[in-house]
Amino acid sequence: MAQFDVHRNKGQLQASIPFVVLVQSSLFDRYRRRVVVPLVLRQGLRGQSSAAGTRMNPVFQVEGLDVVLNPLEIVSLSLDQLGLHVGSLADQGHTIADALDELFSRSWG
Repeated sequence: MAQFDVHRNKGQLQASIPFVVLVQSSLFDRYRRRVVVPLVLRQGLRGQSSAAGTRMNPVFQVEGLDVVLNPLEIVSLSLDQLGLHVGSLADQGHTIADALDELFSRSWG
């Protein structure tokens, strides 16, 4: 498992949130939990479609689907809650890190 790996969402909201992306540093791989951010179907964003494509909500393609990073829903999952590994967004890791920076440090400044 590597930072920015994409996994299927095994949770109840998988119809609107088909994937999650691992954002946790590999420094914490010995723990049995992983910090992930949901990747929400762009077409399923109700009333929030204007947020798609912003610094905090970048759009990615995963398995041919347009998905939007939703850092406001960041969560920690146990390893057994992660679905099948389907790809990586490592080549766009800086974009994900920028979104998290917007959430954690730029939001008040």
